[in-house]
Amino acid sequence: MNFQRGRKRDEPEINLIPMIDVLLVILIFMMVTTSYAKFSELEINLPEAGGKAGSSQVKTISVAVDATEHYAINNQGLPYTGVDALAASLRNAAGDQTDPTIVINADAKATHQSVINVMEAARRAGYGRITFTTQSKPE
Repeated sequence: MNFQRGRKRDEPEINLIPMIDVLLVILIFMMVTTSYAKFSELEINLPEAGGKAGSSQVKTISVAVDATEHYAINNQGLPYTGVDALAASLRNAAGDQTDPTIVINADAKATHQSVINVMEAARRAGYGRITFTTQSKPE
């Protein structure tokens, strides 16, 4: 017996909203747990060379700067009157050497400008080899 003759029959439909919710949860899980490869780290094999140490000694000029912006070249204090005067003092300390190494000994509390003054004086004097001294922290 068919008691539902006059009733319309409901068509079955697929509800997509729960399926989309599940897929979004899976997508978020995959995004959070995925590890990305880092290509910023490069493995570099440096070339090796054998040779004898050079016989000529490179003269170093030690420039000290303290926290109150006092300068000393090779442990001889000098008044700071400008970058050009500091460059002339570096030329006098270098003597006849064409490109000495300038070693900057700056106090930890020395201003940044005082170190830049020494670097600018070395550039104006024509010296490009500049290095800094540091000390390790006490243990």
